[in-house]
Amino acid sequence: MNKYKAILFDFDGTLADTAPGIVLTMQKTFEQMGLPLPEEEAVRQTIGLPLVEAVRILGKLTPDEADKGVEVYRNLFPVYEVGKVSIFPGVPETLEQLKGQGVRMAVCTSRNLSSLVTILKRFGLEHNFETMVTNNDGLPPKPAPDMVMALLDRMGVAAHEAVVVGDTTFDILMGNAAGCDTIAVTYGNHTVTRLKTANPTFVVDHFEDINQFL
Repeated sequence: MNKYKAILFDFDGTLADTAPGIVLTMQKTFEQMGLPLPEEEAVRQTIGLPLVEAVRILGKLTPDEADKGVEVYRNLFPVYEVGKVSIFPGVPETLEQLKGQGVRMAVCTSRNLSSLVTILKRFGLEHNFETMVTNNDGLPPKPAPDMVMALLDRMGVAAHEAVVVGDTTFDILMGNAAGCDTIAVTYGNHTVTRLKTANPTFVVDHFEDINQFL
């Protein structure tokens, strides 16, 4: 019997390697706006935050300027980001195994719903997930616990019955604050050293390794 009834997955950097596309699209956004291009590592460190917050931080922009940046980014998304997305090794097979074991799964992401669904459908992964919470739900962003709590409520699962899996401190702090166990994956956007500052329950180097804790 599985230890957890539900697994709540972050998307960017956990299920999918979206960083190359995000970096390119962000740099093209700043280029189009006539602003200095952010460094790759700076962009990577904002992945997991709402897009408007990432744009604001990277450009030190006003709220109005950041809103304009989001509009530009979303127009460029189909051109630059989608084609550079790949799914991490072991993800499709492990998701299928978990689904076959009766584990309920959901996605908890700062990405907007349309881009998430576009990518999930492109790789044939959408059928694995019972539900998802995205930026479109208008909840306080990570590391606040609200998105996890909304999923738990929607799924009728108690916090101790769920585990949150993510690649950034934002994910781990969110899961911890909601009262869930957490699994940090080290192959994503934050280093293992940084991840450990958030006190994850478990740490894994490969996606399929999460099975050992279930």
